Amino acid sequence: MARRQQMTIENRNSYKVICLGPMEIWDGSNLALLRETLAQLVERDGVTRVGVDMSHVKYIPSGFFGMLFDWCEQGASICLDDPCERVRQMIWFRQFLVPISEGRFRLEPDALEPVIMGVGDESDWADTSEMPPEVPQLVPTAATAQGPLLGL
Repeated sequence: MARRQQMTIENRNSYKVICLGPMEIWDGSNLALLRETLAQLVERDGVTRVGVDMSHVKYIPSGFFGMLFDWCEQGASICLDDPCERVRQMIWFRQFLVPISEGRFRLEPDALEPVIMGVGDESDWADTSEMPPEVPQLVPTAATAQGPLLGL
């Protein structure tokens, strides 16, 4: 059985930094461990400045940024240390994290910039206000002669 790397909490520049060790892929159990650790640090110990060491991480669960955002809304200053380029390119990261020093990014509760989801310019959108709405049409098939089909 593989032995899991033990989590550590370090003091770095007035922050408590949570280190999960050299794991490249975090899963739901890592997210639960982070949530539990943040609860202990922020709620019980009154820590307001928390960092998460991301130096080895290449994949994180979808709820990671939402969880950090919840702690930020409760008054904690949350930073991510040394995230790889793949993590830095995630939509949540680009929208809500700002660099504060070399390799350290702070979560901002307000979006830094809008996320652009489409490609192309606005001229691709035709003004359809003068066009009548489309009415869906049923096309008879051989099955309709035998009776109606369920799930139409």
